Amino acid sequence: MSLRFHEIAESRHRILNPLTDDKLELLGEICGITPGTRQLDLACGKGEMLARWASRYGLTGVGVDISKVFLAAARDRAHELGVSEQVTFVEADAGEYKDEPRTYDIVSCLGATWIGDGLLGTLDLMRPPLSAGGLALVGECYWTTPPPEEAYESLGIAQDTFTSLAGTGERFESAGFELVEMVMSNLDSWDRYVGSQWWTLSEWLQKNSEDPDAPAIRDFLNQSRRAHLEYGRHYLGWGVFVLRS
Repeated sequence: MSLRFHEIAESRHRILNPLTDDKLELLGEICGITPGTRQLDLACGKGEMLARWASRYGLTGVGVDISKVFLAAARDRAHELGVSEQVTFVEADAGEYKDEPRTYDIVSCLGATWIGDGLLGTLDLMRPPLSAGGLALVGECYWTTPPPEEAYESLGIAQDTFTSLAGTGERFESAGFELVEMVMSNLDSWDRYVGSQWWTLSEWLQKNSEDPDAPAIRDFLNQSRRAHLEYGRHYLGWGVFVLRS
């Protein structure tokens, strides 16, 4: 979907992935964050992970995203949590962003491996700024069981984009990363994530029926519901994988 559709659909979300608050906290605990930790978050969305971990653990970091709307929300959230001096948000294409090499203890990209044209390309983007012994956090989909052919078109996913959970682990290994932990979403996480999008889009359409994008957004909403109920909920998993190079 277009960036505008994405911004509308997730306007009420704080976390722009099927990751619940408690699992975001668990992920922070797993990473062993201390006040000296530095994090780079590529395609950071509304910056909830950075802002919350800065508030709880005292880390400093940089979030990169292409959306002005999401970055404004990220800066507001950082101000709300009193961490505006600890985190910086940069408007840029995360796939093109360059930073000082080997300077971050954590480099993350949750649910946006399209920035590197897939998982392996995104890992290549994440490696240069990661310090020796640092952690890479990757949020990625996988197939819980092989889907039928029609699922790919319905979900808008090319056949080679994702693989099984074991196959995802093999992709990490082929890229030179060791999988050391993972925090996985479940069906309820998915339902809460996509269900909230449906509600938000439905309300937007009620209030903006004359908007030029309204027909396309209605089509997107209808397709999203159908794809999740028929295929996504049954075949598609998602998790955050904690990697070390």
